[in-house]
Amino acid sequence: MLAFLLQLNAWLVTGKVFLFALFMLGIWFLWLLRVIIASGYRPWTAPYAVTTSVIVPVVDEPEELFRRVLDRIVEQRPTEVIVVINGPRNDRLEAVCRAAGVRWAWIADAGKRRALQVGVGMASGEIAVLVDSDTVWTPTTLAELVKPFRDPTVGGVTTRQRILDPGRSTLTRWADWLENVRNEYTMPAMSVLGTVGCLPGRTIAFRRSILVSSMDRFLSERFLGVFLEVSDDRTLTNYTLMAGYRTVFQSTSLVYTNAPTRLGTLVRQQYRWARGSQYNTLRMLPWMLIHAPVLAVFYLADIIVPFVLVGSIVSWGISIATRDRAVIYDALPLPDTPWQAVAVILALTALMTMLSLSIRFSRHFIERPRDLAHLPAFMMINTFLLMPIRVLGFIRMAHNAGWGTRRGGFAGQRTRSALLVLPYLLGGALLTVSVMVGV
Repeated sequence: MLAFLLQLNAWLVTGKVFLFALFMLGIWFLWLLRVIIASGYRPWTAPYAVTTSVIVPVVDEPEELFRRVLDRIVEQRPTEVIVVINGPRNDRLEAVCRAAGVRWAWIADAGKRRALQVGVGMASGEIAVLVDSDTVWTPTTLAELVKPFRDPTVGGVTTRQRILDPGRSTLTRWADWLENVRNEYTMPAMSVLGTVGCLPGRTIAFRRSILVSSMDRFLSERFLGVFLEVSDDRTLTNYTLMAGYRTVFQSTSLVYTNAPTRLGTLVRQQYRWARGSQYNTLRMLPWMLIHAPVLAVFYLADIIVPFVLVGSIVSWGISIATRDRAVIYDALPLPDTPWQAVAVILALTALMTMLSLSIRFSRHFIERPRDLAHLPAFMMINTFLLMPIRVLGFIRMAHNAGWGTRRGGFAGQRTRSALLVLPYLLGGALLTVSVMVGV
């Protein structure tokens, strides 16, 4: 943010165009666009009666949490609840299913996609609701979730999602912040356009007919010659959009989910999400450019921003080491001693970045003002953890891999394709250009 303001000032004074300043103007424009579009969002309000099949794939989950998950679902009286236990046999989870009185099946394959296929095959409801095994419903989750299906053009619906007990740690506060940012800006904006690009898998509802017609493709489609298990929710959303349906957000349907409290688990989760999101963006890009250009711009920005920020940090470090391209900092009253000047620049950079985050995500901090005290930590996690993970996830998107956050989960297929080099080449080019145009 500091570099952007300094470059903007230099641009106005000298007339010299700075590419990084242009990039940052684009970021602020996209944020403003999201806010403007999201202002037109309204949830569906009229009740809608429809048969529902709730499908819960599970590999391994703490018994008490899983019992709580099922109890909350059963309380809302869907037409049927189907649990598919996949992977190693789990007597504890089977006992929880029997006690809850739900239908359940066990399959030896530890793959979520295969479990979803089994669950969809067992289902009979018009609406199939897919639920993660660590997601806890609130009392009106189901009744609110199905309301948009009154519109026959709606094919998929997602909920408002928050983190269970976010005050446990800085990591859980950060996860809750990210969820709320999506709830307040991205999801409503994309819902107004009828193109929520990813209906998050914690709890999603689809017309069952869409899932039935998509299952063969869901279990076999390859990207750059490799079948990827990750990002099942984004993939099913893609199929729904390509079938001509709208995908929407229902803010009045609320669920709570767990979040990693250990750094290693968080890194594996974010790496899995980074790979899944970005390979689906590239796979879906031709369709989006024709049918949903605004969505294409949002998702391309999600890919480009991490590269530019990481490249700018590298470029900025090179500038400090070589004392090159530091003319924009002449506008600041810096100390004469080099190390003191660097310290002042670092402090101002951190301050301006936090100010930028506070402005752009003010709705969350109004709701949870105590999180302002954690804003420096949020900034560090975003800058030095999330952004590099997204760059790595892009470069390695064509590598198959295990699920990463579930004991006994999908182990990955040991297949390789020569095409996996393409993301390395494209990612390397993006990073090189980002360093060249950085501060």
